[in-house]
Amino acid sequence: MSAISKQQIHDDILAHIKQEGGTFSSWYVGIASDPQQRVFEDHQVPKENAWFIIREAFSSHDAREVEKFILETYKTDGGTGGGDNTTKFVYAYKKTAHTNP
Repeated sequence: MSAISKQQIHDDILAHIKQEGGTFSSWYVGIASDPQQRVFEDHQVPKENAWFIIREAFSSHDAREVEKFILETYKTDGGTGGGDNTTKFVYAYKKTAHTNP
């Protein structure tokens, strides 16, 4: 996965959410340094037959800005303040009865 701009991450996540549908509050948005661990193990999102997206930002600062903007603007589920200075992946997934928000 290659790093992309904040705007591209925002646009990709928004397009993904619109494609699958549902209310913004039915989606969880977060950041992680190890997105595979965070999405598939911590949140228990299935690797198949589930709607999720993971994008790499250029920096932790960029990832945090995208996360905060999406959470505040679209009122998705999630929260700011997690991770450390290696946290540069932004992810989103559609919550279901099987996921762990």
